[in-house]
Amino acid sequence: MVDFAGIMPHQAALSVLFGTLIGLLLGLVGGGGSILTVPILVYVIGLEVQAATATSLAIVGASALAGALPHARAGRVNVRVAVAFGLFGIAGAFAGTWLSHQVSSAWILLLFGLMMVAVAGRMWMRRPSPPSEAGSHETRVGWKAPIAGLTVGVLTGFFGVGGGFLIVPALVLALDLPVAMAVGTSLVIIAFNSATGIAAHVGSGGLDLAVAAMFIVGGLAGGVLGGRLSGRADERMLARAFSVLVALVGVYLVVRNGMAIVSGQA
Repeated sequence: MVDFAGIMPHQAALSVLFGTLIGLLLGLVGGGGSILTVPILVYVIGLEVQAATATSLAIVGASALAGALPHARAGRVNVRVAVAFGLFGIAGAFAGTWLSHQVSSAWILLLFGLMMVAVAGRMWMRRPSPPSEAGSHETRVGWKAPIAGLTVGVLTGFFGVGGGFLIVPALVLALDLPVAMAVGTSLVIIAFNSATGIAAHVGSGGLDLAVAAMFIVGGLAGGVLGGRLSGRADERMLARAFSVLVALVGVYLVVRNGMAIVSGQA
């Protein structure tokens, strides 16, 4: 049962507000918004890093599952690839969670900031993908899917992110899935990895279900609004504007936590 008694009024309001903004970004840009969740949970909501990581997984997983349902109904999910990714992602998620408890909070946030800068650069350089037919695309599940699943699982457990910014390119480039099929399959994998990551974190505590519920409520509303507005805005302009925001947050994390490490305060 979710206990809302322990959440402060300002935390509740900020959780819904930022959940809505992240959902709006996801609806407009089509992915990547979840990478802002951990910094917001730490620096705005006030959660500890490990708690923010676990709570972020609940938020990301719920959002991905909601987004995957229409793709599944339209036949844009490759179940074989999703299962291969997911099964190997289990081991990766548990390994990533274990690693996150061996590293100081400052180092986790520093590495997270570096990853955000790299993701921002990739988003800035990305060109709009040509439309592809989802159809009944058959893909051989070889050694690439398990390795990619393991890698993304580690990132999921360590940073508390869904890893969609890595999964979609891997599905398109390595497994030759059409873009539409890759997006739908990626959402299923993210939901699967997030659930595994939450299970790995449960033993050590820290999951704030009340904050997660508030974010999810706001995220669903923002996602619906973003989906309606997405067709009216320039996709490339939105992606570049969002990449600048991600880069700025990433640089802030690198500078702040890098200084803490150098000064011995980590």
